[in-house]
Amino acid sequence: MKIDQLKQVLEMLDQSSVNELSLETDTYKLKLKKQNDNIVVSHQAPAPVATSAPQAPVAVTESATEQPDVETDTVTINALMVGTFYSRPNPDKPSFVKVGDQIEVGQVVCVLEAMKLFNNLNSEVAGTVVEILVADGDLVEFGQPLFRIRP
Repeated sequence: MKIDQLKQVLEMLDQSSVNELSLETDTYKLKLKKQNDNIVVSHQAPAPVATSAPQAPVAVTESATEQPDVETDTVTINALMVGTFYSRPNPDKPSFVKVGDQIEVGQVVCVLEAMKLFNNLNSEVAGTVVEILVADGDLVEFGQPLFRIRP
């Protein structure tokens, strides 16, 4: 599914009375669900799949993308969409987080931009930032690890 197609699906879901929608293909499984006027995205993808986050007032959670790393006892926060990674809200502001920072659940850790839509990525885990795996301005893929967190 292309980004513009997913964007259309998200907009239609947001404007409809449907509360839950599941899409499944050979390469991915996507589940969209409305909760408290937000759309929650769950996914399973054996290969990277392009997706887009919705416009405000729609929120996206990344809990389905946090995966424990058995070897280092850390959790990764992964990209929910293809886009450009920004570590700070704008060029003259400090980074949302840096290595060694303590983060809380719900804290903004970065911004992902796709098609001129800027989407905050909020952490679903509390802990210490151990590693930032991408540089500011890098293009990231769906499911790509962005941060390594020690809970």
